[in-house]
Amino acid sequence: MTNLYLLLDIGSIAVPLIFSFHPKLKFYKKWNALFLAIAIMMCLFIPWDIIFTNKGIWGFNTTYFSGITLLALPLEEWLFFICIPFACMFTHYSLLYFFPSAKLENNQSTNITRLLISVLVLLCVTFYDKWYTLINFLYAIILLVLVKYKANHLLKHYYLTFLVMLIPFFIVNGILTGSGIEHQVVWYNNAENLGIRLGTIPIEDVVYAFTMLLTVLALTDYFDKRFSTPKAI
Repeated sequence: MTNLYLLLDIGSIAVPLIFSFHPKLKFYKKWNALFLAIAIMMCLFIPWDIIFTNKGIWGFNTTYFSGITLLALPLEEWLFFICIPFACMFTHYSLLYFFPSAKLENNQSTNITRLLISVLVLLCVTFYDKWYTLINFLYAIILLVLVKYKANHLLKHYYLTFLVMLIPFFIVNGILTGSGIEHQVVWYNNAENLGIRLGTIPIEDVVYAFTMLLTVLALTDYFDKRFSTPKAI
């Protein structure tokens, strides 16, 4: 099924794209900030993706994509970095709209951040020879520290909304890693990760998704405030 990956991309973004114009949500008003944030995130994640693909840390099964590639990555992989963050940011802001009081207390958020950083540091030290684990977790540590001190208010909501976003993540990423299909769409070299799978999904993918989306959220929040700030006359 050569269009499987493309269909997953389109299926992920279709409903959020339509409901972006809902008169109450008005998510389209965040598009300028969001797409700029996605573009910057891709400037980091695409080179990472290209290097890891070339090094055989992960790769793609040609059975499930169109065959169109750019810089060694399938077209569908490029679309993944647009469609998935768009859909997840729509989910995040929709949850904030409908459940504005659903957030952690400052001390709860701080404790979770400290715990995550401590665990990630320990794993980096222990598994420094596994490239996906090391680079993935190192970036998560750096990002958490930056967001903690520059935009801590985001984490109080994001820790909760990410749990909701994990539901479609497990569906989409599960299919990409082989759930319910004959072969994997995306394969991984287990010598470069912990070898722990949640179903068919490497556990590192959860951290990867966490950091990709938090990167986009932090940048979207920053640019949204910049764009909405009245200019002095």
